Amino acid sequence: MAAEAGVSVPTVSKVLNGRADVASQTRARVEQVIKEHGYQRRRSTTPHGPRLLDLVFHELGGPWALEIIQGVERVARETGVEVVLSECGGHRTPRQEWLDSVLARRPVGVILVFSDLDHDQRAQLEARAIPFVVLDPVGEEQGGVPSIGSANWTGGLVATRHLIGLGHRRIAVVGGPTETLASRARIAGYRDALVTGGLAVDEELIRNGDFYVHGGYEQGRALLSLPDRPTAVFAGSDLQALGVLRAARDLGLDVPRDVSVVGYDDLPVASWIAPSLTTVHQPLVEMADAATRLVLELANGANPRTTRMDLDVHLVVRESTAPPATPAP
Repeated sequence: MAAEAGVSVPTVSKVLNGRADVASQTRARVEQVIKEHGYQRRRSTTPHGPRLLDLVFHELGGPWALEIIQGVERVARETGVEVVLSECGGHRTPRQEWLDSVLARRPVGVILVFSDLDHDQRAQLEARAIPFVVLDPVGEEQGGVPSIGSANWTGGLVATRHLIGLGHRRIAVVGGPTETLASRARIAGYRDALVTGGLAVDEELIRNGDFYVHGGYEQGRALLSLPDRPTAVFAGSDLQALGVLRAARDLGLDVPRDVSVVGYDDLPVASWIAPSLTTVHQPLVEMADAATRLVLELANGANPRTTRMDLDVHLVVRESTAPPATPAP
């Protein structure tokens, strides 16, 4: 292998062991040879030190991440695995520096939250027999990539149908980033609910935020400032819903008398704010639990019945939604 890559045996060893002191071009050449030969490093039968599980977020912070951490930690404690927490600094794909550190410490597995690996990164983990699972995939499903998600289309559908059932006819949506699969699926569910409910889809009422409070505030204020403003807003996350609530308050609007608001996730804060938030319950802790059990199964050499799961969601009705003050004709 070393001769074919044009490097020394120690250099091949450095690449296999995740050492950082290898030039990027040399690393790429060795990785290509590893891939062509289908090499997989055997796991040590007598590992030294604690068993580690890498949990990787594209961005840490906020109650959403805490729900995921809670689910992963619950399973980790049961199985005697320690969790290493990493952040990609807002990037959807981890940097090579992160991957180098993973290859060096050789965890039993990796869980990527709202992040994806590129083809070369997948190949490097597979070559070292380090299994990985994607939790809440960002982009389209990739063949052979184990992943745990939720029924996002259904969530968008039930949220919008709830508002239609209350009598709302001008219903806006504030989704997340356009490149994210979850956001597109939730907006697709919103669209289908309008169409099947006999309502026209008004593109002016479809906006994209960032899944955070600031994006919800900006898009919510823009929507609620329209001459013919919506009487209801479906926000693609609870944090965005908080932004919409703040925007409504700043504009002198009462929730739910003047505008109804629905969130998504059912974070603990949803039941504590006033008015309490009607929202789609996404089982974040259970999703994290399932992802952890799946990656540990793969690490133990098991062949799970399925490696792609979408957990169910349901609507939780609270105080932020009500019939419109002036019923639609």
